[in-house]
Amino acid sequence: MANDQTTSQDSAMDQPSRTDQLVFQDPVSRYPVIEPPEQQQSEPGLDADMYPHADIGEHSYRGTGRLTDRKALVTGGDSGIGAAVAVAFAREGADVAISYLPAEEEDAQRVISIIESCGRKAVALPGDLTDDAYTGEVAQQAAAALGGLDILVNNAGKQVAVESIEELSDEQVEETFKVNIQAMFRITRQAVKLMPAGSTIINTTSIQAYNPSPTLVDYASTKAAINTFTKGLAQQLAPRGIRVNAVAPGPIWTPLQPSHGQPIEALPDFGKQTPLGRAGQPTELAPAYVFLASSESSYVLGETLNVNGGTPSP
Repeated sequence: MANDQTTSQDSAMDQPSRTDQLVFQDPVSRYPVIEPPEQQQSEPGLDADMYPHADIGEHSYRGTGRLTDRKALVTGGDSGIGAAVAVAFAREGADVAISYLPAEEEDAQRVISIIESCGRKAVALPGDLTDDAYTGEVAQQAAAALGGLDILVNNAGKQVAVESIEELSDEQVEETFKVNIQAMFRITRQAVKLMPAGSTIINTTSIQAYNPSPTLVDYASTKAAINTFTKGLAQQLAPRGIRVNAVAPGPIWTPLQPSHGQPIEALPDFGKQTPLGRAGQPTELAPAYVFLASSESSYVLGETLNVNGGTPSP
């Protein structure tokens, strides 16, 4: 029963007339309420192996030229929210470099292909965000390959659900903070040296920063830190003409969820607790990032845009 249902959901996501981001539509029914069967992947997880597949905008995001000839680096750009952002940026006219783990090559190549199909330059930068050497040079690599850098999206993250504090190891806490916080500091520190006035930095935080799940204590803590980082850095860089903002997703169907990001038994009800009654698709986040990257948001700094299906948040 679940397999039949999710197959029809995949089919529905391939219908541009229903999911096109420029078409007037009911947000409740834009996407069906998914009921993912219980499934588990090893970290980091692949969209290619996820059921149902997520909508990253390949058939639903059109774009209107709002980022023409911009140069962007998106971490975690192989799947999920990062992939949707990379696709949207390309559809808006930007050249895009994506950072991702080597194990995510299959998903990354799909995103690279979509970017190139838009007539834009795509750059693959595989590496591990726990590797200080990699985080210290990935911004320079992106700028060298793209011919500049004026958008940085700090999106990559580690999320592993653990039932109790007694089971939460020092190793996991350290790795979660290294990927979600330390890597962001290191990449941003290098990127700002390369970014001209008018550039933008967008960080991915989470509803977990405001309403933490009991199984995601370490992850939620990093997301709260990202909010504070965003507000402080926005003030520091404002005189240089570099704007810093953040996007806070709610429950979005990405490979993070079936790769230990949620308890397996919770997957069939994922996202149903939102006022819209469903999980979000990655492409539904993309317009928020496009807005913050574009000159349309020139007077927006230190802001967090909540894209969470209606869950109240500060």
